[in-house]
Parts: sequence; C-alpha cells; structure tokens
Amino acid sequence: MISLNVLLFIFIALFGIIGAMRGWAKELLVTFSIILAMFCMNVLESFVPFFKDTLSTGTPQTIFWLRTGILIVLVFAGYQTPRIPRLAESGRFIRNMLQDGLLGVFLGALNGFMIFGTIWYYLDAAGYPFQFVTAPDVTTAAGEAATRMMAILPPNWLMTTPAIYFAVAVAFIFVILVFI
Repeated sequence: MISLNVLLFIFIALFGIIGAMRGWAKELLVTFSIILAMFCMNVLESFVPFFKDTLSTGTPQTIFWLRTGILIVLVFAGYQTPRIPRLAESGRFIRNMLQDGLLGVFLGALNGFMIFGTIWYYLDAAGYPFQFVTAPDVTTAAGEAATRMMAILPPNWLMTTPAIYFAVAVAFIFVILVFI
C-alpha cells in the first residue's frame, strides 16, 4: 500500500521528466488547460442548473468521475494541442536550448502537482468512494502529512472566486503575447 502524498511526489517527478522532454512551451499549454478545467468547474458548479443538481443529488462516485472527466479531457487537449499541424509548423514549440528543458522540468512538475493534486482533492471531496483507495489515517505520520498536503492542493487556492478569474486572465494574456 502506498500513501497518496508519496504517490503525489512520484507523479511530480514523472511529469517533471515528461516536461524536460517536451519543453516549456508545450508544458505551459498544459498548465493553461488545467487552469481552464478548474475555471470550467467553477462556472459549471456556480451557474449551470443541471450540473448543480447533479452535484447535489449524485452519488460520490458520479461526482468524482464528472469532475475528473472534465479535468482529464481538457488536460488531454492541452497535451495534444501542439500536435495540430498548423501550430506544430509555427516553430514556437521547438526545443533547442538547455533552458527549454530546465523550464520544462519545472512546468512539468507543476503540471503533475496540479493534475494529481486536483484529482486527489476531488477524491477527498467525494469521501474516497472506491475500495482500492482509502482515506489517510490521521493517527499516523503519513496521514498527518497527507492532511497537511490537502491544504495546499490546487483547488483549495485556485478555485476560489477571484483567484480563478485572475489565473484565466493571466493565462489568456500570456497566450496572446507569446504564442500568437
């Protein structure tokens, strides 16, 4: 059995390696897609009656898969966007310097933290509805560490109302200034 906070660090390292191979520009698009996914969740949970009703009446597993599905679809789109021929031929995603790989490691690790951290947050919010995943035991050292980690997971600080709007605005300004 492995603790969720250890699994989080494993994913951070794995996504850091992926980021080094892909470069900073491609990883930045993934970061923006994660921010967009959280923004969509915020808007759907606040303003769409069908979604609000599903969250209030759905089973914990349904709520978890609904939220995680939106995140996974947008993250997948972020990873696939640079493969679109018109964008790939633009030359913006070519890695040719050590700095590209190093910044890619940092952004990849950030993406790993944001992706797995968000899924973990949704899993905790759903009350760990699966038998193969158990809630951290707060009486153990690993459980205490997991509880402390829960406080800094991305939805805790990014899905608050003003923060998500500022993050989306900064992301779009960056896309317009750098990529277009």
